[in-house]
Amino acid sequence: MDAIRFISCLFLFCLLFSTSGYSRNVSSRPAVVNIGAIFTFESTIGRVAKIAIQEAVKDVNANPSILHGTKLKIYMRNTNCSGFLGLAEALKFTENDVIAIIGPQSSVVAHIISHVANELQVPLLSFAATDPTLSSLQFPFFVRTTQSDLYQMAAISEVVDHYGWKQVTAIFIDNDYGRNGVSALGDRLAERRCRISYKVGIPPNSGVNRSDIMDILVKVALMESRVVIVHVDPGIGFEIFSVANHLEMMGNGWVWIATDWLLSVLDSASPLPSDTMDSIQGVLAFRQHTPDSDRKRAFSSRWHKLTGGSLGLHSYGLCAYDSVWLIAHAVDAFFNQGGIISFSNDSRLPSGEGSSLHLEALSIFDDGELLLNNILQSDLVGLTGRIKFGLDRSLILPAYDVVNVIGTGFRRIGYWSNYSGLSIMPPETLYTKPPNRSSANQKLYSAIWPGDTLITPRGWAFANNGKQLRIGVPIRVSFREFVSQVQGTDMFKGFCIDVFTAAVSLLPYPVQYQFIPFGGGKENPSYTELVNKITTGFFDAAVGDIAIVTNRTKTLDFTQPYVASGLVVVVPFRKLNSGAWAFLRPFSARMWIVTACFFLVIGLVVWILEHRINDDFRGPPKRQVITILWFSLSTLFFAHRENTMSSLARFVLLIWLFVVLIINSSYTASLTSIFTVQQLSSPY
Repeated sequence: MDAIRFISCLFLFCLLFSTSGYSRNVSSRPAVVNIGAIFTFESTIGRVAKIAIQEAVKDVNANPSILHGTKLKIYMRNTNCSGFLGLAEALKFTENDVIAIIGPQSSVVAHIISHVANELQVPLLSFAATDPTLSSLQFPFFVRTTQSDLYQMAAISEVVDHYGWKQVTAIFIDNDYGRNGVSALGDRLAERRCRISYKVGIPPNSGVNRSDIMDILVKVALMESRVVIVHVDPGIGFEIFSVANHLEMMGNGWVWIATDWLLSVLDSASPLPSDTMDSIQGVLAFRQHTPDSDRKRAFSSRWHKLTGGSLGLHSYGLCAYDSVWLIAHAVDAFFNQGGIISFSNDSRLPSGEGSSLHLEALSIFDDGELLLNNILQSDLVGLTGRIKFGLDRSLILPAYDVVNVIGTGFRRIGYWSNYSGLSIMPPETLYTKPPNRSSANQKLYSAIWPGDTLITPRGWAFANNGKQLRIGVPIRVSFREFVSQVQGTDMFKGFCIDVFTAAVSLLPYPVQYQFIPFGGGKENPSYTELVNKITTGFFDAAVGDIAIVTNRTKTLDFTQPYVASGLVVVVPFRKLNSGAWAFLRPFSARMWIVTACFFLVIGLVVWILEHRINDDFRGPPKRQVITILWFSLSTLFFAHRENTMSSLARFVLLIWLFVVLIINSSYTASLTSIFTVQQLSSPY
């Protein structure tokens, strides 16, 4: 009986324990979950992101299968593109027990707020901060829900290499966003043996006026490169294009490439004023690629009705919308794993007694790491496509649209993806095939370049302020065919000059040079002295028939020799007549006589050895003479019919046939040489 009571009590205890545990798990799902959003409300990106985030919160709360009754509540803060204000507004989120923050859009603000997110262990999901230095190693609670500029700069470098340009000019805004983006661009270009030949930063404040931009572009126009990459904010970017159009830098020969800031404006505020569109004709621009889907088209239609067509939807708005859904799925997984929303004070902060800052109000999200892990392990499909993070915490399968601004709008000329490079096919189509980065598969549709031309610009011009190379040219007296000065001018001609100019014309970049005469013109100058003037810096290089000798190679670099004859003897060639008796020329008269005598001797020897035992060599004397002559001559063509019976005769005939073979071969070779090769003659 006692045993039965003990078992019953144990059963009731287990039941109560399990029930209390279940109720704890259910109670850990609060009615409302607070999340924050921090960005610049009145910016190109912010105006779209604000509406997109609000609509995403509505969609999540209207879907009971996501949070199972829990609602999201969004608190929005405006940074006004200020790092200081961004920090102050981010700290205010602690008043509302915010467990995740969406934003900021600015890379400068993201650097500052990421430190706060690290300390308070609140995940920070940025939908527009593209600075590649915002790494997960330094900021573990920073999650980028858009693509890093590391991939955008890779796309730009592949486009530059695709068109064969080797040097570019970079204009960037001088902050974390601009500097780090251009630094990534330089690294990517270097991988393809290209480089940034000139870069100039623009101060990130409103104090930059039109005259300052004009001074910058005048310096750009003096450079060799005609490929200009603009990595700035929209306000400054359109002012740059306006000034460039005023300076006639938007014409033939120029290439202008804008990063994704331009398409953000065109997607959200198109159509732009006609004068603005005129200033960006022929520009290449990039946009984060988002694959077409029924869900995206439905949201775009809904967006058009929501805004009345006054505000377009760009890729950053789609990323902001997906960021809310990403948090919702991560919070649902967080609750399923028994996570509890609780906060604790940071013991490292000093007491707030006697201070109005109230630092003790700052609290740490206890299960922040659990929520962060759920965010990073998410795998869902949003408006921007598949949302999944790689080992480096970047979104997998980055891709961009390559767009050409034409007329009152723009045209997509291709795609770039980290999977297969440049292509005219959508990246999601190529994902089903093996990656292929061969040059034959790197394709783009034809673009209309500045100046309304289809001809691809060469990307460079002779710099107006460039230093000319001083090329030393010897003034020869003899062998003027190699190099000589045109009388009465400062121009030179000759074989060496032709080789030099042909080599320079093949270079993919401009080289300015001037020929400097060396020597008095009355006698050949000292080539050793000419070489020494290069080592002293008087000449930058030398062109001429300069011999490559050991002592000179110790101090200078020479090109591959293009004139090398070695030891030769110059003799005249003798032209032979090819008449009817030309077949007698291979052998001299003595050789013909000796050969004829050998024929007779061999015929006689074989007759002596065979006529006693061989009926073919018997008969009347006249017949035997004819047999001897016929046998000896027929061996010349290996056509003799008489059989030899004695071993000695066969041995003699074998040796003779070998001699005949040599005579035939020598005759054929000599006759062929006479008819095909010029004969050289020399008395020595």
